[in-house]
Order: sequence, then structure tokens, then C-alpha cells
Amino acid sequence: MKNCTKLVVALLLLPALLFGQSKKAAKSGDKIEKLKQEAVASVEANKDMAQQINDMLFSFAELGFQEEESFKYLTGLLEKEGFTVQKGIAGIPTAWIATWGSGKPLIAIGSDIDCIPKASQKPGVAYKDPIVDGAPGHGEGHNSGQALNIVAVLAVKKLMEREKIPGTLMLWPGVAEELVGTKAFYVRDGYFKNVDACIFTHVGNNLGVSWGDNGNNGLVSVKFNFEGQAAHAAGAPWRGRSALDAVELMNVGWNFRREHLELTQRSHYVVSDGGDQPNVVPSKASVWYYFRERTYPKIKKLFETGVKIAEGAAMMTDTKVSYEILGSAWPVHTNRVIAAAAYENIKKVGLPTWTEEDQLLARASQIELQAPRINGLATKLDSMGMPTSSAPVVMMGGQAMTPMGGGSDDIADISWSLPTIVLRYPSNIPGLPGHHWANAISMATPIAHKGVVYGAKAEAMTLIDLLMKPEIIKEAWVYYKDEQTKDIKYEPLISPKEQPAIYLNKKIMTEFKPKLEPFYYDPSKYKTYLEQLGITYPTVRDDQREAVKKQLEKDKSSAAKVSSSRTE
Repeated sequence: MKNCTKLVVALLLLPALLFGQSKKAAKSGDKIEKLKQEAVASVEANKDMAQQINDMLFSFAELGFQEEESFKYLTGLLEKEGFTVQKGIAGIPTAWIATWGSGKPLIAIGSDIDCIPKASQKPGVAYKDPIVDGAPGHGEGHNSGQALNIVAVLAVKKLMEREKIPGTLMLWPGVAEELVGTKAFYVRDGYFKNVDACIFTHVGNNLGVSWGDNGNNGLVSVKFNFEGQAAHAAGAPWRGRSALDAVELMNVGWNFRREHLELTQRSHYVVSDGGDQPNVVPSKASVWYYFRERTYPKIKKLFETGVKIAEGAAMMTDTKVSYEILGSAWPVHTNRVIAAAAYENIKKVGLPTWTEEDQLLARASQIELQAPRINGLATKLDSMGMPTSSAPVVMMGGQAMTPMGGGSDDIADISWSLPTIVLRYPSNIPGLPGHHWANAISMATPIAHKGVVYGAKAEAMTLIDLLMKPEIIKEAWVYYKDEQTKDIKYEPLISPKEQPAIYLNKKIMTEFKPKLEPFYYDPSKYKTYLEQLGITYPTVRDDQREAVKKQLEKDKSSAAKVSSSRTE
């Protein structure tokens, strides 16, 4: 009887208990939404800071491993904001980690900082017009991601201080991403060992996020060094053993082998040392390869094929060959749970409002570069990207083929070490070639500035979710362990003996840094980098302006015909 009485009392109290829990959850949800709105307002208030960081990094235009000015500027800024900065991590002089806060969760927030060779370009100019002819430039847009991250993190840091929210924020740079030269070393050396989640930002032409296998390749970057014997190229060539001959034979051998490689592979090379002068048989020569494939085993197999061909070339020329791994990356796999949370915030933020000037620059640039579509900047959000299926899609010669691959990013090595997402933001112009001076056109203009601010709003809101909703990180790890890594285990493509190739690009930057220094941005004198350079925004030729006008008329006519046919 006593037990029955307890049961009746419990049943009577249950509705009140559930109501209380529901009310408490609603109150918690309201608080989180209020904090998000405050973070968004804080980002908006700091948009000038975002613009200055963006434009400053654009003006430095530093190649991978040589990001010296970017390093000094960013670490100095973060130290002033109260971050503890660990410099020179993983043996890389321009790498750093900046942390603030205490306890869990530990959230890493990263973005790349290096630029592209020979991509110097005046921002806001819709045709080729370098700041310094032949110099590096931000033809990928890596000048923008740290601006986004810093402004977003500062907004969240302010709220964490006031509300006494536990957690640690960890900012870090992707050094030498264009060489896929550092992130695998970060992982190998333990810098992400205790991190709970990672948000990585990368420039794009829409505000978006995806999850799962993104369909790209992983790679290993390898330099083959051949050593022969010098001799007078005319007087006694028989006494020479040409290292350059070995390089050329390796390349010929590789190009013949391409026909018999899987369709998913991508491979390319440059001769980084072809000898000294024609009348001396080259005693040393080098060739630098990227071997790209869709899976870790296939990357290793492709690399091993390259080594065999190099050894064959050495045998044919009676030279010696050695190789060094300069960088590596796995194929990217990002987290479904964190991506879903981020996308809900992306929908709340939406896309920037582009001006007529923004769209004119975009369309004129698309016309100049013969883009597939002349449609200007994005005006509609992408849906959340779904994973590329790793299931076989077609049979070729009795072998199942996986989806075709493409580019690579060493954020992949972090994505295989802990739950990670890549947040893309709309600071670049759709349809441009990539790794090209044209991709720098928008990167220190109102297009980039708006894209950074809107990306920062989405990121700040997502950081609040990760800090205030522990179930997100918990479920993210369930996805990581039970789905992502259930059948595939991360194995580094670098060994414990490899070291970052910090000497790369030194010679180029030694030549161009003195030429670029007079053009470094000075925010104490100029509001924007466009103002400092004296550029009218946008700068478009008359023929481009006319072509844009005709394209808009054509689009309007096509839209009218579609509307008319639907009515009929």
C-alpha cells in the first residue's frame, strides 16, 4: 500500500516536473539565443577591425613558410587582446597557437595565411593590374580567414568573461597551406591532442558548410633529388652523369605511366633545379611532385610508383636518387553534428546585401576570365552540403570506381584527428580559376569585408552553441568514432623523421619583400587599402561595362520568356 501511495504521488507530480524541465530548457534556449544576438551585434560593431586585419594581411602577400609580417602582426594583436601565444610551434618559425580561457571545452579555430606565387593584383580592378609585377599575391584569399576568426572569437570572449562561461578558445594559423606543409606536423607533434572540436574557415563564394567526405583528394608532396657527375658538356661529356637527364627521364616515364593509373589520381610536377649552366653537365637536379588520390592506400601506392620510376631513371643515367617528403594531406572528412549546428546559424545570418558596385566588379571579372556563368555574386544560400558517397559508382575494366577527386587541403589531417568543420564565407567571386591573380580581385574590397563579417557572425553563434550545449560536442564525437573512423583509421603520410620544409619560398620572398614593403597597408592613415592605393571602386574598363550591360539585358530577356511560357 505504501508503495502504491508513492507511485500515485509520483504520477501526480510528473506533469509538474516535466513542465519545470521544459520551462528550464526554454529559459536556457532563450539565454543562448540572446547571447548569440549579442555576439552578432559585437561582430558588427567590430567590422572596421575585421576590414583592417583583412587588408593588412592582403598587403603583406607572403608565401608559405615565409609569413613573417603576418606572424608578427597577428601574434602582437592577440597578445594585446589577452591571449597567451605559443610561437614557433612544430619547429615552424611562422606558426603559433593563441589560447584564452580555462577548462573544457577546448575549441580550436583556424584559417590559412599564405598566398600564391605571381598572383599580385590591385584589389577592385577587374583586369590584370599587379601591385608589384611578378610578386606573390592573395590569389586564393587566405588573407581573410584570420580576420573572420579573430573578430568572432573576441565577440565570444567578451560574453564568456561577463557570463563566466567555462571553456578555452584556441586560435591558430594554417601556415604554408598551398604547400600542404604544416597541419600534419601539428597533429604529429600533439598540438591538437586535447582539442574537443575544431572550426576551420576558408574563403568561398557563398556562406556554407558541408559534412562527410567532400570528394577531394589527399596527397603527398615529394621532391626527388638526383646526383650525378659534372663534366665539360662539349669537351668531355662522356665523363659526365647528368642529373638533369635523370629528372627528364623520370618525367617522361611518369607521363607514359599516367595512361595506366586510376582515373581518380591527380599528379603534377615542377623542375625545381635543372642545373647551373648549359656547358656544365648538371651534377645535381631536382623535380618536385604532388601525388594525389582519393584514399590513404591509393596515395601511398601512387607515391610508391613514383619512387620506382625515379629509381629507374637513376639506373638509366648512372646517377643516385634520394627523396624528401615536403608535405601531405589526407582526403577531408568533416563532422555532421557540428555542421548541422553551424548551418542553423548560417540560415539566421543569411548573405550580405551586395551593392551595384559589388556586382559590377564581380560580373566584369567573370567576363574578363571567361567564367562558365556571368551571374555575379551569390544572392541565395547554398543548402548544407551532403557527403560524397564513397560507394562505387561505375565499373571500369572490372574495377569499381569511386567519385573523381580534385584539390587537397591539409585541414584533413585535423579532421581525421577530432570533430572538425570547414565554414566557407562569401568573400570571393564565383567562377574564377583559383590559384590565380584574378582570385585576388575582390580580396581587399567591400565584397571581402562583408563576407568576412557575415562569416564571423555565423562562427560566433556556432561557438556559443559549442560552449553552451555540451550535447553537440558529445554527439560530434559519437559521429567521429562510430561513423567516420569506424572502418578507417588515420595513419600519417609523414614519418617521425620528416621535418617541415621551412626553407621553401625563402629566395622568392627575399627578392620581393623589399618591393612589397612600400605597399604595406597603413590603417593609421587610410581607412581602407583601396583608399591607400588610390583605387576607384570598382575599376572596370568601358568594354567590360558594356559587356556586363548586355549580359544583364540578355538575362532579363531570358527571364521574361521563362515567365511568359509558365503563364501560358
